[in-house]
Amino acid sequence: MQCPVIPYIQKEEEWKMEKVIHIRDHAAEKTAEASPETMPKWKMALLIFVYFIKIGTFTFGSGWSILAQMEQEFVDKRHWISKQDLLDLLAVGKSLPGIMITNITLLFGYQMAGVLGGVLAVLGIALPAVVVLSLVTLVYDAIKSNYWVWAALKGVQCAVVPIIGGAAISLGKEALKDKMSIMICVAALAVCHFTSISNIVLIVAGVVGALVWMGVKEHA
Repeated sequence: MQCPVIPYIQKEEEWKMEKVIHIRDHAAEKTAEASPETMPKWKMALLIFVYFIKIGTFTFGSGWSILAQMEQEFVDKRHWISKQDLLDLLAVGKSLPGIMITNITLLFGYQMAGVLGGVLAVLGIALPAVVVLSLVTLVYDAIKSNYWVWAALKGVQCAVVPIIGGAAISLGKEALKDKMSIMICVAALAVCHFTSISNIVLIVAGVVGALVWMGVKEHA
């Protein structure tokens, strides 16, 4: 004779399974809605604007720390682009005239949502700095010699270093996958450390070196 409790246990297990399936399907729908392929360009552009405002507000240091936040937000968290895509944006943005991180931001926004996305991405990354600097100029004379302000800025500087280092290691693993890449990287580091060569010359030399290597490899 079957235990009368068993049907209730089975029903409870079925209910739990249905709940898990419902949660999974709901999460999948949300992911699809947030996908760049399915979202309207204007909506994607507005999202990019909001995300870059957040990045610009909570990122301190140079453009490299912003790049680290872009990797965390758009590569690791939202999966909008791959690490290789971010490396490609970095290579192009670094080789163009102007501010590196502005170039990268513009290219990313354009890639995701066209011209509007590029414009709003740049506005989003610049807006927090403009607002903060406008407020700081009003009280600059009062805080420029303040010990606590100086100590806070020193703390920010120390915190930025591991953020930049983490991004360098993460992107470096993606970029340095063969002997040619490693050789070019080591040579570039040596040249940067021991000379005052221009970044543009260094990038052009890297491109030429890679093309020569690939040509030799192709005809070997």
